[in-house]
Amino acid sequence: MSSDAQNVPRVSFIMPTLNAGAILDNCLASIARQTYPRDCYEIILADAHSTDSTRDIAKKYGAIVLDDDGKNMEEGKRLALAQATGEFIVFVDADNEITHADYIELAVQALKKNPQALGVESYYLPSPKMSSFCDYLTHLLHISDPICWLMSVNPMLIERTNDVERWRLPENSLSYPLGANGFVFRRADLESVKADEHFQDTHAALHLMRAGKREWLRIRGRGVHHYYIQTLWGFVKKRRRATVHFLRVQEEAKTNWMKESPPVPLWLAIFYCCSFAGPLFHALRGMFRDGNRRWLWHLPACPASVLGNAWGVWTYKTHRHDKKLVAHLKQEQTLKNSGTKQEQVLKNGGTN
Repeated sequence: MSSDAQNVPRVSFIMPTLNAGAILDNCLASIARQTYPRDCYEIILADAHSTDSTRDIAKKYGAIVLDDDGKNMEEGKRLALAQATGEFIVFVDADNEITHADYIELAVQALKKNPQALGVESYYLPSPKMSSFCDYLTHLLHISDPICWLMSVNPMLIERTNDVERWRLPENSLSYPLGANGFVFRRADLESVKADEHFQDTHAALHLMRAGKREWLRIRGRGVHHYYIQTLWGFVKKRRRATVHFLRVQEEAKTNWMKESPPVPLWLAIFYCCSFAGPLFHALRGMFRDGNRRWLWHLPACPASVLGNAWGVWTYKTHRHDKKLVAHLKQEQTLKNSGTKQEQVLKNGGTN
């Protein structure tokens, strides 16, 4: 960035962590590679008392580490947001890796030129460090769950100027999750919806869209690698935890993007995932359209989503008084190991 540092707006990276030592260095290294001046950004971790190397890795990169005593990740994000000093806020998770060194620089410049936009959304791009299943979930689906994918409307590209793309939703729906995994907000916009008091990653963007800011930006070909989960069974357990987390958040905030006129109601999305014909149709369509055999993962992922979410509902109902339930259900996330069984299964596009 060629501008004088005094004229460069300050950026705050906010990240909740819990025993993320296996993936945190990969994330923080991608932040350190940014062309944004180091003295113009801060990294704030809300750490839920990790017992592994998480805090040591954070200190290596000069991050501020806060003690997070909350019941879920959203409380940690609110804690970090309250301490942030940046004019722009970037929400990242430990399982993210920023793909390009100029992403934050371009995102901040784009937001300064487009005051009508509520923020900058990442593309979720494939990486050699992720399994073929993780590639399918994050890069192909973009939304890492078939049920949520079915209930999300398709955003519309309304304009592209150089690498900056302007996106919006159809007028009849706000059913699309925005706000996490490298999403860049203006702090002033977050303050306008009191995000520091009741932040939940998809709620802030939804409140802004309800207030009239229905447009957001993407930087073409840039964003994050999202190492959501590497295996199918890990995905089932991940969906269990995500469902418990969602239901716990709903105890405090009734806002829910899936109730904002989704193209498919929840019951029909579940029925689709339990069928064979629907997932087979989309797997074949995606494979022939994109030339990517990883779409075949759609067949086992759909029933796995139903299983994981149903397991999460049961877990929540039977253990809802456990304040640390979300933390107890955390899955270990890793980068791909070469030669894993999963990669061998789908090396040539086969199913397990």
